[in-house]
Formats: sequence, structure tokens, C-alpha cells
Amino acid sequence: MARRLPSQPPVLPGFSYVHVLGSGGFADVFLYEQNMPRRQVAVKVMLSEVVNDQVRQMFQAEANLMAQLSAHPAILTVYQASVSSDGRPFLVMELCSAALSERYRRESIPVPEVLRIAVKIGSAIETAHRAGVLHRDIKPSNILLTAYGHPVLSDFGIASTLTASREDDAVGLSIPWSAPEVLLDETPGSIGSEVWAFAATVYSLLAGRSPFEVPGGSNTSSDLMGRIARAKPQAIGRADVPASLENLLRRSMSRRPELRPGSVLEVVRELQLIETELGVPQTAIEVAMDDWALGTVSDLEERTRLRPLAGAAGTKPVRRRRRVSGAHPDYHPVGTLREASVPGAPRSNSRASTPPRNPRALTWFIVIAAVVIIALGSTALVVLIRANSGSGIPSVADISATRTGSTVHFSWKDPGLATGDRYQIQVIGGTSSIQLNPRFVVDGTVGETVCITVSVNRDGKTGNPSPNKCVDVTGG
Repeated sequence: MARRLPSQPPVLPGFSYVHVLGSGGFADVFLYEQNMPRRQVAVKVMLSEVVNDQVRQMFQAEANLMAQLSAHPAILTVYQASVSSDGRPFLVMELCSAALSERYRRESIPVPEVLRIAVKIGSAIETAHRAGVLHRDIKPSNILLTAYGHPVLSDFGIASTLTASREDDAVGLSIPWSAPEVLLDETPGSIGSEVWAFAATVYSLLAGRSPFEVPGGSNTSSDLMGRIARAKPQAIGRADVPASLENLLRRSMSRRPELRPGSVLEVVRELQLIETELGVPQTAIEVAMDDWALGTVSDLEERTRLRPLAGAAGTKPVRRRRRVSGAHPDYHPVGTLREASVPGAPRSNSRASTPPRNPRALTWFIVIAAVVIIALGSTALVVLIRANSGSGIPSVADISATRTGSTVHFSWKDPGLATGDRYQIQVIGGTSSIQLNPRFVVDGTVGETVCITVSVNRDGKTGNPSPNKCVDVTGG
């Protein structure tokens, strides 16, 4: 099929047209130079023949979504949105390169580089989800690169909110990276389908092809949809891709959404662990703070102001002098710097120079002090022994399991996780997984016994594992 010619670039006040950048089903993208401030920008212009009320709504939704989300460092920045004099809506966007979508097809991108891109783009997707937005078109060609080589997610043109109904859908999807339930019209999109598309995109960057594309074979839309429905992706076929990464992508593209990781963030955290496995620095997760934009500027300023601790270097502790009712006039609370004062007596620079009033009382005082010191020392020793004997990381005590056919569902109670803690699940004789949900699903084989242990991972340290939980898989 012959490709259509790009449309006529519109005349935009304050912008000078340079040349065409690309064309799509609903819009063309042109390079313009903005006059003030002077910079080159990409301008996405809707086609006049497709502009109708629905497309206008899509355009307005995309502009609003991009404005809401583009503060994220891995989401394409939108500078401006308007309608040209000939009635075509347009977006003025940050100029980025589409080189990545061409590069992965012609060369093997190093695994650490793919992991770095995946963590950054996964952070962007997770941020959109937390804002209640589904991208719905995650694929390699929608990952662009800034002038500094940073990956950014683009094209929220068919995005929708998490609460959108099926009647609100905008047509358009990319078959090779779409989840089976989306292709079969079982759902217009969900977090589970985004997990699938994200995993399929990472797979593509590693394999140089989409997960269900057969090199040299027939790859029509119907062929791809049939393979996706079976959800058995081929091996990536690279010796430098670790088995843990292939396993993660395979689980994330499971036919059944409940068998996939529960969020894109869970996938990203496992990608970080794979970075550690490969001996490369972990790429930072970039997700907006939960309390961002809450409160006034002064509130945020107050939260970030450092206060010196009492007694810290460079600070002077405030000492309150307090007279104790009924106390001897020579008594002063422990810790004051004031000396005992006796009228008519010479002042001394040391308490030690003042003779004790009662030697017997002093003896008893020394004995009692020694007993207290011994008791405190014993208590500290016990605390130290306890601290050294246990890491303080909670342990999973009991795991429950149910079986449906050859699928085993494991679950357990929260032992008291703190913020940032994760469960580390080890399938005996198989793979391990890091996740937040207190449940895990294993697709077994009839006749085998499936066993797992669960431990809590805190700040890179793993606590004591749970007892093994084993289930025999039968055909019933």
C-alpha cells in the first residue's frame, strides 16, 4: 500500500516551518523553529479530513494529559496547544529523536542499556497510572530520545482514564504489543494490559522484533493475534540476556492477567534487581512523591527546612534552671553547670574540692551506683546480643495454598512490612521473584510438586525464609 503524502504545514504565528518529521494515521509531525524563545520544536498537526468532534475531544484530552504528566523527566514535554487558522488542532512539543525505534531493529542494544531505558519508561507509565491514566499504546516507536539521550514516553493520543467506559474508547491499537484481552475486546485497557505492553516493548528492544513475530515467517495481523492469544513468546535468543530477565518478561506476558505482576512498578523493581545481578548500578525509579502538590508553598518549604538537633555540633543547648520545691538549698538537678553556693564560703572551680558532709552516705552512694552500673551493663549486653542475633526483618510464618487444575495459588498474611519492604519468593528448583502482593501463582505441570519459600527483603537485605510450602500438582 502506498504511503500518503504529508499534509500542508499550517501557518503558525511565532513559528517558522522547516520540514516534515513524520506521518501517522491521524496527524503529521513537522519541524518548526519557534521565534521566541528561539528553539526548534516538533509540531503535531491533526489531519483536516479526520477532524471531527471525536478527534477534537481526543486532541483536547491528549493536550490536557500531556500537560498534566509532562513534568515527569521520562514523559515528552508539551509546550503549547492550539488550533491553526485552517481549523486543525496542533501540539507544540519538545523535539526528540525516534532513533531508538529504528536502532533496535538493526543492532543488538546492550542489556544494561535496555534495562536503564525500561526503568525510566516504566517509572513514567507508573506515574501515569497513579494519575489515573492509561497510555494504551506502549510500544518501541513511542519511546523517543532527547538531545541528551534520555528516553521519554510520547503519544498519549489514545490514552484514557482508568474509569473510562467502553463507549468512551477511541479506536486505534498496535497489535504486536497489545495484550490478548485487549485484542479480544474483553477490556478497553487495564493496568494488567499495560504491564503486558510494557514487557512486550522491553522484549522487542532486546530481541530486535516483537514477541510474537516469526523471523522469515508470516506475520500478518491475524497471524500475530493468533499467537498472542496463545501467549507463548519465543525465546529472545541472546546469550547475554539473563534467565531472570526472560522469566520476568514471560510472566508479565502471561495469558491470564492475574498471573502477571500487579503493577508496572513491580516489574521495574525486578528490573532493578536484574541490574544488580549483572553488576551494574541500579537505575533510579522516578515516581512522584505521594504528597506532591499537597499544601501551600510555605508548607513544602517547611517540610524541607533542616532543623539542628539539640546538642548537635555548633548549637547551644538551652538549660532551664529550676528550683525543686522542698530541696536542700545546696541541691541542684543533675546536669546543671551551677556550683553549690554557701554564703561566706570561698567559691571553688571543682565540686571534688568540696568535702563530703557524710562519709558513710558517700560509701552507700558508691555501692548503689556500682550496682546500678552493673545492672545497666547487663541490660545493654542482652539488647546487643538480641540485636546481633536477629536483623529485625519480619518473617512470613505460614503460607496457604489452593490448587485450580495445574495452577497453584499461594498466599500469606502480612508479617508487618515497613515502607519499601518487598516479598522475595523462591520457587524451589526454579526462579525467584520480588513483589509487593502477599500472594503468588505458579503454573505447574501435572505430576510435579511445587514448593516455595517467602522471605522479606528490606534495603537489599533478606530476612529469614518461611518454611517450605509444597503442593502436589494433579490433573484434577
